[in-house]
Amino acid sequence: MEPQLGPKAVGLCPGRLVLLLWVSALSCSLSSLASPSPSLVPRSRTSYSFGRTFLGLDKCNACIGTSICKKFFKEEIRFDSWLASPLGLPPDYLPSYPANYSDDSKTWRPVEVSRLASKQQSDISDRRICASAAAPETCSIERILRKTRRFQKWLQAKRLTPDLVQGLPSPFLRCPSQRLLDRVVRRYAEVADAGSIFMDHFTDRDKLRLLYTLAVNAHPILLQIFPGAEGWPLPKYLGSCGRFAVSTSTSPLRDFYGAAPEQAADLAFQLLAVLESLRSNDLNYFLYFTHVDAGTFGIFNNGHLFIRDASALGVIDKQEGSPAATGAVGESRDIFSCLLSGCQVKLPSCYTIPEKQSLVLVCRQLLPPLLQGKFSSPVQEEIDTALSQCGEDSLPDPEVLGAASRLKDILRPLRTCDPRFAYRYPDCKYNDKF
Repeated sequence: MEPQLGPKAVGLCPGRLVLLLWVSALSCSLSSLASPSPSLVPRSRTSYSFGRTFLGLDKCNACIGTSICKKFFKEEIRFDSWLASPLGLPPDYLPSYPANYSDDSKTWRPVEVSRLASKQQSDISDRRICASAAAPETCSIERILRKTRRFQKWLQAKRLTPDLVQGLPSPFLRCPSQRLLDRVVRRYAEVADAGSIFMDHFTDRDKLRLLYTLAVNAHPILLQIFPGAEGWPLPKYLGSCGRFAVSTSTSPLRDFYGAAPEQAADLAFQLLAVLESLRSNDLNYFLYFTHVDAGTFGIFNNGHLFIRDASALGVIDKQEGSPAATGAVGESRDIFSCLLSGCQVKLPSCYTIPEKQSLVLVCRQLLPPLLQGKFSSPVQEEIDTALSQCGEDSLPDPEVLGAASRLKDILRPLRTCDPRFAYRYPDCKYNDKF
């Protein structure tokens, strides 16, 4: 018998006992990765309890959102690599899992199921929430969060304003303008689109899901408010459930460190162009990275490079500014401020972020292993010199930006125009822009 999710099942748990009973009744039969290749189609099916172990619904972490939950339980998200495990469950230590996704159970596409917080972080978060109310470790997370002063303010609010998000740890919310927060409400995909900047159409649980997501990891929110369909360098957001989010699949940049020179040049060129678009865009937002690593960026099958992990992105509104930046709104630290990290973590002021910040991080940490030793002299020397200047934090902004521009000019003719780079082929034959 296939499990059915009713309105209560896909919402936040009203209490631990009720949800545990529901979870114990849920089971999901997962078949393996659906693919045109017959070799990937399994000959057997594995059944197991899906809710508690994978999604964390027994601890009310469903307040991250529920848009994708029905897809899991209808077998419209399938995992191939898990079936080899005796329990058929995902390894706890992996940050993401490859899967296939379907809208109609007939046509499948590769997706990435990414963990919004590590298992260790999730456990620490649960213990902190329970401890804040002097409750045992098995307390109802939702009940405690509902009683907080911050959430009570959210319940009364008609509009998402800067004071409601002050003290949340995400760099995305360090300098929130009203224009940015209105965009969050209008684009929030976990509720029906009302086309309004007001939260009148949000239920109490909708508000808690949004608040919890912003406090834990703003990655799903950034994918929604800056969608790839509008030209932003982010993968498509498909939904979130429990402790996980689902988006279009990419391969991390680290997988391409050994790429051929022409592909390395193409990826480096794209990466510099992505950072340029984050600094200068039609919406007049300045997006910057607080840190990067080899998994921050990913590449689609067509060779197109995108931001794979947006959790370290900060946003400054160059058009409207921010009350938080000018000190009009004081910080408010509470349990939502320290779900994943220490409560005393200090983030720099908005206006101390230099334009060069993301470039310095990328030129120092990501581009050298991608580009070093790939080209003949004197081109390699020119690349190394530009990289060194681009990654020098002591240089003023104009010099770093100038070095990045010179590096792009060096890389441009090293790129080839052939079908391997499907994202710009055959346009590159007729337009040097590509």
